[in-house]
Amino acid sequence: MPESNSELKMRVSFDLDEVLFVYPETHKTEPELFFPLNKIFKERLRLGTPELINTLQKLGYEVWVYTSSFRSESYIKWLFRFYGVKFDGIVNAQRHLKEVQGKRKELLPQKVPSRYRISLHIDDESIICTQGRQFGFDAYQLDAPDDEWKEKIIKYAGEIRRRHNFYTPEQDT
Repeated sequence: MPESNSELKMRVSFDLDEVLFVYPETHKTEPELFFPLNKIFKERLRLGTPELINTLQKLGYEVWVYTSSFRSESYIKWLFRFYGVKFDGIVNAQRHLKEVQGKRKELLPQKVPSRYRISLHIDDESIICTQGRQFGFDAYQLDAPDDEWKEKIIKYAGEIRRRHNFYTPEQDT
């Protein structure tokens, strides 16, 4: 069992809607999946999504999805698998309601990444991002088209990893 953050990989999570799933009318997107997959998986990925997720994993991060959507875990897994992406974990609305909200009478936020040891969550909703301090996670708000979004997230993740002394692949050398 790891004793400290320096022995743990840092977890980064992404929301889906308006973060990884975007509209071609407003954002640059990855190519549409080929027929018939494009009829099953209609969402379009923000341009650079597979590259960013795979880069983060190569840099030693665990990458998760944390969404308030009710899409099934298998749907999310398969959609991204066709783009060459494999997530380390997925939290959808069903899982969140069962494991986080549970039978509590007080209503918790729709996302509590720290419950899953997620240190950085990328979301488009400012309310989720501002709740980070209260609920023990850092957040990056991504709500507009930005050609440098991948670089900014990698840089911010690195700052958080250093600040909290998480494991880095260089520790193995």
